Amino acid sequence: MEFQTKYITPEIKLSCYEDKLFKTEVVFDNHMLIWFISGETKIIEADKEHVFTAGDIFLIPRNQLATIINYPKDGQPHKTVVMHLSAKRLRDFYANITLKPQVQVSQKILSFSHHPLLKSCLASLIPYFDVQESFPEHIAAMKINEAINILRFIDEGIDHVLADFQEPGKIDLVDFMEKNFMFNMPLEKFGYLIGRSLSTFNRDFRKSFNLSPQKWLTKKRLELAHYKLREKRKKPVEVYMESGFEDLSHFSFAFKKEFGYAPSALIK
Repeated sequence: MEFQTKYITPEIKLSCYEDKLFKTEVVFDNHMLIWFISGETKIIEADKEHVFTAGDIFLIPRNQLATIINYPKDGQPHKTVVMHLSAKRLRDFYANITLKPQVQVSQKILSFSHHPLLKSCLASLIPYFDVQESFPEHIAAMKINEAINILRFIDEGIDHVLADFQEPGKIDLVDFMEKNFMFNMPLEKFGYLIGRSLSTFNRDFRKSFNLSPQKWLTKKRLELAHYKLREKRKKPVEVYMESGFEDLSHFSFAFKKEFGYAPSALIK
């Protein structure tokens, strides 16, 4: 695996990945503004899938569960410019801005296609990755503020995403887990996203499902994998990544133990 990341500041990086694919489940602490230079990414949310390719620009909100699968494509590496929009930076930006009353917004991935203003802003960062000297903080602040201003210009609802600094509150455990079981997250992270400590999460989970979290998660993920294999006619190598398993061999072992036959039997 050849994976390289160059930072010009802790908030701005250039990522390059040249292997066959790279898969991870993530919950970002910061909003992530991403511009694709080359390659392809599939992002799986609880109720939607996205595919992004060269030229696409999108924003992943913080605390958003997602499975991300990155691929090189057409002989080109998976290459992106990523800007972290941190809470501190956003608080400073919005400090003197009066916002309209906040409305409830869905924390979903936002696509800005090939928007020329955002592309120009992010593409202007490329030369800085070859500079050996430290990137001046005032220039970093200027570039990040430029990106935020462009986002506000092209999306009038973006303020209610970027200026929302609340931490996750206590929400319904059953509803959340039924929607998000396919994400291979530590239990501590699941607990945080529904406003519970790990011990409270475990207690409430057993009370709600009468099973340990790990046993329930494995069962739900295997049921989802079975559905994708049988009804969607997907291949095992696709299904294990989309169902919350670490690798193909672990998935195949667990699947055969649960159903009595290998995943490939459904393909045949």
